[in-house]
Amino acid sequence: MMFVRTAAPSDLPAIRALLVEAWHATYDGLYGVEKVTAITDDWHSIAALKARLAEPGGEFVVADDGVEIAGMAFAKAGPDGKTVELSQLYVRPGRQGQGIGGLLLDEIIESFPDAGRVRLEVEPANARAIAFYRTQGFVETGRTESCGRGQSGIPALILERVLG
Repeated sequence: MMFVRTAAPSDLPAIRALLVEAWHATYDGLYGVEKVTAITDDWHSIAALKARLAEPGGEFVVADDGVEIAGMAFAKAGPDGKTVELSQLYVRPGRQGQGIGGLLLDEIIESFPDAGRVRLEVEPANARAIAFYRTQGFVETGRTESCGRGQSGIPALILERVLG
């Protein structure tokens, strides 16, 4: 049985492993192994995850079945408190399609009861993720040429879901 809970510092190595696995499975064909490794070494380092875990106003959750961490998500309310920025939602590649992403998304949304919308960025070529978010009620509202941290140079679609 899968349950969603708040991430703990002791989970960080397993979360990093999940992120590295998911990123290589999803993006090696788009960006190449070297670039994906560089991104995961930066964005998904233990230090970066630890900082995210301690971020005020953030919600960092994992999907755990008692054997492995099968998914993770992180979100934070924007400055207005009405928009939730979903920065990460990843499910281990071998566990995708089992409802884990929906459980994580539901927990994130429930964690921000005053929010009116959820916003995220997704790689335009990541058809599987886009299909998932569309089934969850998200619509495209824009694009960026530099998603994630800093000036990544990675294009993304901006998707939003109105809550309530």
